[in-house]
Amino acid sequence: MGRRLTKPIKWLLRWLLAFAAALVLLVSVANQWVSLSAQGRLYTSVIDIPARPVGVLLGTSKYLSGGGINPYYQYRIDAALSLYRAGKVSDLILSGDNAHRSYDEPTTMRADLIAAGIPAQRLHRDYAGFRTLDSVVRANKVFGQGRFTVISQRFHNERAIYLARAHGLDAIGFDARDVEGTGGARVKFREGLARVSAVLDVLFGREPKFLGDPEVIGSSKTQ
Repeated sequence: MGRRLTKPIKWLLRWLLAFAAALVLLVSVANQWVSLSAQGRLYTSVIDIPARPVGVLLGTSKYLSGGGINPYYQYRIDAALSLYRAGKVSDLILSGDNAHRSYDEPTTMRADLIAAGIPAQRLHRDYAGFRTLDSVVRANKVFGQGRFTVISQRFHNERAIYLARAHGLDAIGFDARDVEGTGGARVKFREGLARVSAVLDVLFGREPKFLGDPEVIGSSKTQ
């Protein structure tokens, strides 16, 4: 009986090793592809970044699961404020998840930015920014922007720019401060898989989950 099991087990191990190697290769290729697409389009200095009318602030949860403010959130808010105060963006699309009534990333960002001094009429909530793909495509198809500045951490900006360029949009990125330590390492690991998903989304022509009526920034209908 033991000899009968040996050969199937060997084949299983070989298949698992082959699958793991293919996954590593796929993640590596996707990572390089996404990073290359953003070369020359990322900025860390408010002085150096070109001014554009609209910035797209990518959402995340304000609070950590264990309590306390999520530093990824706070650093993105800080980055958006620095761009607005320097006159490098005039309006902000606040794009995030609003999957249910008790979780509303765009409204949370709006409240904090208003408290920091940005006029409410300059803040435009995108309630259907469920994924980065949705955020960048909706910036164009719903809010009427063909060129904009994405605001998030560098790894996220790279992916957003890749997706934007794949859809014919002219996006640059302003890098918020990154997060170090164990929490940052976990996010970087997930980012590798997210980049594979982004490349597959482009290859298979995936579109946002929702579009809806246009809310072109600068028109009388936007609020």
